[in-house]
Formats: sequence, C-alpha cells, structure tokens
Amino acid sequence: MSLINLFAAARSAIANRRHRHRALEDLMALDDRSLADIGLHRSQLPNLVMSFEQAVQMEVAPLARPTAAVGRSGGFATGHR
Repeated sequence: MSLINLFAAARSAIANRRHRHRALEDLMALDDRSLADIGLHRSQLPNLVMSFEQAVQMEVAPLARPTAAVGRSGGFATGHR
C-alpha cells in the first residue's frame, strides 16, 4: 500500500468515526419518550449506530469489486456466448 493510500484510508476512517460519533450524539440528545416512540432504548443506541455503519459498508463493498470477479463467482454469469 502506498503512503498516499495509507493517508487516504486514515482520513476516511477518521471521517467515518466522526460521522458515527455525531449520529450517536444526535440520538442521545433525544429524550427517553422520543426514543420509545421510535422503538428504541438508550442502551441500544451505540450498537444501532455501529450496525448501521456495517450495513452501509456491506452495501458499498460489492460495488468496489471488479466486474470480472462477479462473473467468475457465478452470481451474474448467464452462460451466453
């Protein structure tokens, strides 16, 4: 990994951490009644923010793969010549 890629990855990780922290702060600012209205308890908030971040990463990850890898996996291969 080049030094530029390392810095880009670090910058991305810091930005993601900042976004998670901001989301958690926003949710923690809600009162207990508002959280109950949306079906959440205050103790669930940290895990909720982390699981949402993981879900977003899983949605984006397949887009980052080269298309040739998708064809070899058999997922989108149609068998047409």
